[in-house]
Amino acid sequence: MASPVRMRDCREMARKTVKNFARYQRLAKRFLKAGRLPALLFSVVRKREKLGERFSDLAAQLKLLQALCLAWWRGEYRAIDTQALLAVMAALLYFVTPIDGIPDWLFGIGLVDDLAVLAWVMRTWRNELAAFEQWRAAQAPEVLGVLEHLPDSEQQLIEQRGRMPQ
Repeated sequence: MASPVRMRDCREMARKTVKNFARYQRLAKRFLKAGRLPALLFSVVRKREKLGERFSDLAAQLKLLQALCLAWWRGEYRAIDTQALLAVMAALLYFVTPIDGIPDWLFGIGLVDDLAVLAWVMRTWRNELAAFEQWRAAQAPEVLGVLEHLPDSEQQLIEQRGRMPQ
C-alpha cells in the first residue's frame, strides 16, 4: 500500500496536470486560430519516433489523434465537436512540450503525466474518437494512405489546408 506522503504527491501531481492541461487547451485554440496545426503535427511525429518499442500503445494513440487532426486540417473530416478537437490538440501540445507537469527528461517517469493526459482525452472524447475511427474504417486503403500521409514539409501541409492532397 502506498504511503500517505506518496498518495498526497500523486494527488498534487494530478491537480497540477489538470491545471496545466487547461492552459494547453487555451494554447490549442490559439494554435488553431493562427494556422499552426501543421507545426504541431510535425513536432508530434518527431517526438513519437523517439519513443521506442516500450511505448507502442502511446505511439498508436498519438497516431490516431494525429490522423484526426490531419483529416480535419485537410477538410476531409469535420464531424467533430470543436471542444473535442481542441482537447486533442491540447493533448498533442502537452505531449510535445518537454517541460510540463513532470519534465520529460526525468528518466522513467517523465512521460507519466503525458500518458495521463492522453488517457483522459481518449476516455473523455471516446465517442468522438470512435466516430472518427468508423469514418477511417470506411475509407478505401489507398485513400486512407493519402489522407494520413504527412508531406515532406510544414509548408506543403499548410498549402493543403481545406483540401485533400493530390
